[in-house]
Amino acid sequence: MNNRFIIYTETKEQENALKAFAKALKMKFEVTKEKPIDPEFLANIEESREQYKKGEFISLEKKDIKGYLGLE
Repeated sequence: MNNRFIIYTETKEQENALKAFAKALKMKFEVTKEKPIDPEFLANIEESREQYKKGEFISLEKKDIKGYLGLE
């Protein structure tokens, strides 16, 4: 069995308790400083995917991008 659990600690005390627990059970673990992806950002990505599925998008040639963005 090779499951992964993601637990977000809020205090150093919580972090130390989790480390001690994992060590006591001889479980492998790693600590990262990565922040979770913003749920609103993920929702925007999902909305964009749905729009694409519905055909709600445009295609541009590379040469036309600046004009489309009003940069010319």
